[in-house]
Amino acid sequence: MYLARVIGRVVATQRYAGLEGVPLQLIQPLDEHGAPMGDSLVATAVLSTGPGDLVHFVDGREAALACPENFVPVDAAIIGFVEQAQSGSRDLAELAEGLH
Repeated sequence: MYLARVIGRVVATQRYAGLEGVPLQLIQPLDEHGAPMGDSLVATAVLSTGPGDLVHFVDGREAALACPENFVPVDAAIIGFVEQAQSGSRDLAELAEGLH
């Protein structure tokens, strides 16, 4: 599982069969210090999330398994909210607030 901040929503005009009704979110992966790490990516949101939320996500085959239909072409899926995260004495939820 990885840490990320939801930075936007994605609207698709066409959907792959099995992904109807599954929201797509733009996420920015974060490192262990809460700093942006790598490029942003599109993830399915199997729970209700929106811009500004601190979440954890999975990638690879596990991402497709998190969706209602298991055999869909998905590379990343948001699977939970992060209510609190700390690195040493620093609160990562507060540090990552500046991303949105």
